Amino acid sequence: MGEKDIIEYIDGLVAEERDLRARSTLDGLVDEERARLREVEIRLDQCWDLLRQRRALTEFGDDPSKATVRPAGEVEDYRS
Repeated sequence: MGEKDIIEYIDGLVAEERDLRARSTLDGLVDEERARLREVEIRLDQCWDLLRQRRALTEFGDDPSKATVRPAGEVEDYRS
């Protein structure tokens, strides 16, 4: 998966997150939707982390394909 693919995936997740959040303020979410929102948030954290790793590897002359998706607990709520 290249950087362009990661960004496109992030864009899709962001759109889904916005939709779920909008619905949550209007009608509330059922349990499955709340679980999906949480999953989307975690996947976004992981994708942003992966993108940061790839860019750092590239910046320092290394192969960006060495970047790996890290466990949710490692990247969740990460702030740069």
